[in-house]
Amino acid sequence: MRTLLIFALILLVGGSASARDWAHLPVPVDAGEGRVWKLDPLVSDDFNYEASGSRKGRVFRRRWVDTYHANWSGPGLTVWDRGHSEVSGGTLKLHASRLKGTAKINLGIVTSKRRVQHPVYIEGRARVSNSVLACAMWLLSPDDTQEIDFMEAYGASHSENAPEGKKDQSWFAQRMHVSHHMFIRQPFQDYQPKDEGSWVHSEVPWCEDFHTYGVYWRDPWHLEYYIDGVLVRTVSGETTIDPRGYSGGKGLHKEMDIILDREDHGWRSEQGVTPTNNELNETEDDLFQVDWLRVYKPVEAKKP
Repeated sequence: MRTLLIFALILLVGGSASARDWAHLPVPVDAGEGRVWKLDPLVSDDFNYEASGSRKGRVFRRRWVDTYHANWSGPGLTVWDRGHSEVSGGTLKLHASRLKGTAKINLGIVTSKRRVQHPVYIEGRARVSNSVLACAMWLLSPDDTQEIDFMEAYGASHSENAPEGKKDQSWFAQRMHVSHHMFIRQPFQDYQPKDEGSWVHSEVPWCEDFHTYGVYWRDPWHLEYYIDGVLVRTVSGETTIDPRGYSGGKGLHKEMDIILDREDHGWRSEQGVTPTNNELNETEDDLFQVDWLRVYKPVEAKKP
């Protein structure tokens, strides 16, 4: 009977948030006095199941949709495509390929069905693709006015397509972008911090290995970014979070979707930094892979 009850519970939460993949990794943030971190099994995912590009299956669909959260195909040359995301071999894999007869690129994306809101700690273990395309793990409000990017990278050190003088992309390959945006949609305005601290440097290109990327969204006016369990950036206060007042004095207060995706950004492709057909060769290095994603909320500790 006990075995049946455990099995029923696993089915209820989707069977893919056992925590065994990250059990050895403590949350690198204190939950606060009298509180402990509690895993949210309805959002967290260890990707230890199979979901093909065309048939995602029940376990995947309990947590994710394989599209953007609105009717938009993506920035620049991006065309988000359902068939370019899959789960296999213990990781979420996001693919890239040329849209036939065009300069555009089909790319994978998944969006969480469940939204998150502060206070929350979110962390994923991922390997950036060895590509000039962007790989990202980020949060976005349903109305597209508030965004938190806790991992955004361009993995390749070289661009075949770029003109002379721009082929060397090692500056980007060695930097991880961690930032946030505050938007007004009509008329369009965009604020994000642009100080050097928003780019985290590594002598070894980020695409060389898996790393963990996390964000502690403590409250509307405080963000902490973590890489491999180490605090790499803190932004706090109105003058950094929303100095232009786009949120009406509320800061990063809205519920947000979790998005894992790849993109071809217009500001790069307009400079020729977009992959050639040769670079879209679908080798293991060219994939953006996410090993797991975990989400924790602080709760009151049980009294002894």
